Amino acid sequence: MTKGEYSHFMEKEIYEQPDAVANTINGKLGEDDVLDNIFGLGSSEAFKDIKRIQFVACGTSLHAGKVGRFWFEKIAQIPCYVDFASEYRYRDPLVEEGTLFVTISQSGETADTLAALRYAQQKDYLSTLSICNVPTSSLARESEHVLFTNAGPEIGVASTKAFTTQLAGLMLLSMSIAKSLGRDKDLRKNLPNELRALPGVIRETLKLSDEISKIVPNIADKQNALFLGRGMFFPIVQEGALKLKEISYIHAEAYPAGELKHGPLALVDDQIPVVALSPEDTLTEKLVSNLEEVKARGGTLYVFGGGNSKIHIERGAFIQMPACSELLAPIIYTIPLQILAYQVACQRGTDVDQPRNLAKSVTVE
Repeated sequence: MTKGEYSHFMEKEIYEQPDAVANTINGKLGEDDVLDNIFGLGSSEAFKDIKRIQFVACGTSLHAGKVGRFWFEKIAQIPCYVDFASEYRYRDPLVEEGTLFVTISQSGETADTLAALRYAQQKDYLSTLSICNVPTSSLARESEHVLFTNAGPEIGVASTKAFTTQLAGLMLLSMSIAKSLGRDKDLRKNLPNELRALPGVIRETLKLSDEISKIVPNIADKQNALFLGRGMFFPIVQEGALKLKEISYIHAEAYPAGELKHGPLALVDDQIPVVALSPEDTLTEKLVSNLEEVKARGGTLYVFGGGNSKIHIERGAFIQMPACSELLAPIIYTIPLQILAYQVACQRGTDVDQPRNLAKSVTVE
């Protein structure tokens, strides 16, 4: 593996995302719905008995599961639970009838996730399923059903294309379960074409790199940052904060924007940059109201937003995002936060591909 024209593997992997996501969905979609049995022989039939889903994962993969929960509850209309793999088996979880156990991992060798799967196999789960990038991994071998994300090797410790392809895989799973359960097809009738268009929208989003570079100096010299999002974009700002922490060593904290007034607002001053996601959705008006609270206290706002969500910013910047599918927008809004973290880390001179104290695959508890 070589970096080619790129300065770091992480940069290369950020720009590989259009092709990586295309590889994840390739061969999985029909003209107007997901194809049958894309999670293995007999999977579509097995999904007919699902009543709820239990996700377990670690780090970035956990954030993918948190986004997936919104999709499953909306598209497949079944309740979902999301747990840290490292904590799951220590709380003696109750297993309800008809629960699918889903693990998510880039490497498929994450010790906590594997231990959670092996624990679950002793419980009365309906079935086990993994979303993974490595076909030869322990997680893939030991799960009853599996979808390989086909993202290709990811060398940078901070995950990028593995995350967006996990999200694409989770969308495929939500569609597949909804189809097996006979849920309202209107909720997913546009999704095949929207998924096929996704790589092109990611390419458009990558073009924001130069615009993002203009705000980097105002973040790179700070020691703290606050990230805000609402609904299914809260896990995305959690992932954005994690990326900044991992590779730039800036302390970054993510909050649901509606929680701002319940404590985090005390942190806001002219020394803490506030990064927010403001897509065009049903929560836009409420989010803008939350951001006004930041403005009123002299905060510096960096907002990535859709066409109708623009907020007038005296301190900071508004960066216009490309138009995209409302349900798939979390994948698109991940991209600028990856670019921002990467550029800030480069300016601070850290080891982007091998950040201190971290390993690519955490194979010890």
